[in-house]
Amino acid sequence: MAKVEVLFFDVLGTVVDWRGSIATDAQAFLQRHDAAGIDARALADAWIGRYSASSAAVRSGQRPFVPLDQLNLENLHASLDQFGLAPASFPAAELETLNQAWHRLRPWPDSVPGIARLKERYIVAPLSDCNTRLLADMAKHGGLPWDAILGADITGAYKPAPQVYLRACELLGVTPDRAMLVAAHDYDLDAARGCGLHTAYVHRPHAGDPSKAGAAPRPAGWDYAADSLTELVAKLP
Repeated sequence: MAKVEVLFFDVLGTVVDWRGSIATDAQAFLQRHDAAGIDARALADAWIGRYSASSAAVRSGQRPFVPLDQLNLENLHASLDQFGLAPASFPAAELETLNQAWHRLRPWPDSVPGIARLKERYIVAPLSDCNTRLLADMAKHGGLPWDAILGADITGAYKPAPQVYLRACELLGVTPDRAMLVAAHDYDLDAARGCGLHTAYVHRPHAGDPSKAGAAPRPAGWDYAADSLTELVAKLP
């Protein structure tokens, strides 16, 4: 194995608890608008569950690239409609505040200490479908100690398109065999491996996209596997 210099991290589900964080903000929103009878976790999962299909429309060329913030707002409107809440009945500022929940996603307890320790030996950076400002706000909110922040708006593409992984390597000045993706999602790791990156799987029981519930993870022979980022620290050279 070539000496790895850069660790790229998937963020949504791998580094941060997206489903739990968004459910918390959804609950506060529902309470403010006298809709506390609606299950906030179900609303959050419906919202997150639209993420894959909406980004797939960009990957397939059905629509031009737009940042995740815009996709999220469109998906929020559709999710509110699903639960009988007309988006037009809420002030636009309230919907924007709820949409900003993605900028405040909470790191898993091991994420900040794990990334900080890995940063001592590697360049560490997110490799995510989130746009750059979203990632910067999330890092500031959660104390994520990235060396660099590369949002999907830099490449103009969404994972698992190969250019996402290859352009990230180019921007940080490494060949793919000197980079590794750390992720909790098989499809992401598989795409990274197809581009020549090394792979590290981190098990997150509540990390999955709710639209893909029931999809069993595939034992795929990743280079490393761990139950947390702090455990991964001990396994990497």
